Amino acid sequence: MNDDTDEANDTALTFAHTKPHAGTSQPTAQSTSAQTANAQLGLHYHHSERSRLCTEACAELFDENSPRIRRDIIRIIAQYLDSQGYTSSKVTLYDEANVKQQHENNYISDVVRLRAAIVDGEWTEVDRICSSTYLKDKKHILYNVYKQQYLELIEDHESQKAFATLNKHLKPLESQQSFQGEFRDLCYLLTTKSIQDAPAFRNWDGVSSSREKLAEYLQNILEFEIVGRESEHQHMMPNRLTALLRQAVAYQIESCQYHSDAIPLVPTILTDYAPVVVPNTEQHSFIGHLGNIKCTAYVGQCGRHVASGSSDNTIRVWDTETSECVATLRGHTARIWDICVDRTGSTLVSASGDGTVKIWDIRDLNKPQCTSTVVTENSGDVYSVSLNPLESHIIMAGYDRTIRLYDRVTGRIVQTFHGHELSVAHAVSNPLGNLIISGSKDQTVKFWDIMSGTCVKSLRSHLGEVTSVATSDSGMLLLSSSKDNSNRLWDLRSLKQLHRYKGHQNTSKNFIRSSFIGDSLVVGGSEDGIVYIWDRESTKIVQRLSGHQGIVYDAKWNPKRGILCSASDDWTLKTWWFDPNNSDMPGPHFSTQPGGLRLPYD
Repeated sequence: MNDDTDEANDTALTFAHTKPHAGTSQPTAQSTSAQTANAQLGLHYHHSERSRLCTEACAELFDENSPRIRRDIIRIIAQYLDSQGYTSSKVTLYDEANVKQQHENNYISDVVRLRAAIVDGEWTEVDRICSSTYLKDKKHILYNVYKQQYLELIEDHESQKAFATLNKHLKPLESQQSFQGEFRDLCYLLTTKSIQDAPAFRNWDGVSSSREKLAEYLQNILEFEIVGRESEHQHMMPNRLTALLRQAVAYQIESCQYHSDAIPLVPTILTDYAPVVVPNTEQHSFIGHLGNIKCTAYVGQCGRHVASGSSDNTIRVWDTETSECVATLRGHTARIWDICVDRTGSTLVSASGDGTVKIWDIRDLNKPQCTSTVVTENSGDVYSVSLNPLESHIIMAGYDRTIRLYDRVTGRIVQTFHGHELSVAHAVSNPLGNLIISGSKDQTVKFWDIMSGTCVKSLRSHLGEVTSVATSDSGMLLLSSSKDNSNRLWDLRSLKQLHRYKGHQNTSKNFIRSSFIGDSLVVGGSEDGIVYIWDRESTKIVQRLSGHQGIVYDAKWNPKRGILCSASDDWTLKTWWFDPNNSDMPGPHFSTQPGGLRLPYD
């Protein structure tokens, strides 16, 4: 453990053995107007049971590789291009589609001729057709055709020709075998007296019957391809793309936890719909850790589970609906400083005071496993861990003033970044993935080129140690936290400071972090045990969530669930939500306008 990073208040924890009282928020000066505005909006909360009634948008809904679906998509895109006046683009799209269509026509023609040649036993013609441009990549068809040819040669006791067919045609296509061991039995046939002697072909009933089955297999392929063209003559409704997009947005609104009586006007379809909601009430308190909780992260994007890292050297995974601990990850020998989880919720990465980063497989929460441990010599505590946008690399930083980039595929450190004068508290990638942004105890925020490893820019406006950095979803904004009692917003394009958020406490030996809630709000922890939420543009405090009995280190928002999760020095994790029945609390700031958040006191 490093002395300069130890908490000042680690010992003040005796109260955490009993469940703290239900949290409440302290009304701001704008509480009355906020309640009035939300009463007019008629915001409702839908419990998780209702959300589960919505059909999940999964791959099983339709086959995206189906010829018919592919043609439908092209027609829909062409219709939209035409309606918007992009005539040249539409013509280009159809030209490229017609080239592919001609290729498919030739492919179908070859399959028809191939089927006829097999039924007639014209193997010279079969060989010629199989070598054509349109069939040479259809490995599943070629394997079945050459398997039939091979079996007929075995039946006719043409061993030399059979061996040549096996070696020239079937061996390269071994991966296409119908079941494990089929190719092995095909080889075994060269030493048997009868085809039925091989276990895989015990039910062989002769050449004629086998040809009929192969012909039926090819006929099914033809029907699949031809049926896909029925949509070419099917009437398509006007503005089909826009209609489908409206249906998709309607699904997102219906599956959302919060609903308004007014129909929301969605400003963008590049991201899923998520209303801006300011929590006002504690939802659950998660008790089980035996030390303060430094960090938290949602397990996957749906928010059903949340993970926490603690000074008791463990990581716990909790059910956000029941507040039960569903998994405990043990293996670190010192406190957990930071954790992150990939978008699918299958992999968790943890950074610890024992100088290691561990990668955990958490797909099965009943049996979580540590799949890899990254050890760096003499690095000291690792304070920060995060994933790049492609989730192919891990960014780690800590006490030794160095940032490292770890390749998950090769299992190696592929880049290091040197330049900070003191330990690095936090490091993340920008949304494009070409830069790493870091905050340090040397009071600077640095920008690093990921390819060369060089520092391309430094920001020195903070008057205290930088404890966290975070980028907005758009990639245009940067949020930094510092022990100068401020969180600051920066324009990433000009690197100019836009706003400063104050009112909280962040001065002692703690890593107090802040982050974004959507595009309109900023949230952060504080040494006074309160979770603070600011309006991004006005910088006014719109909510103070009280309930923790110790320092709040971290707070993360989940747009799918509409809940905020906070991690504290009091050994507890808490989730916060907007309770529409809590009339004493200031309500959420919910917008139905394309401009985003509208505060009732603006």
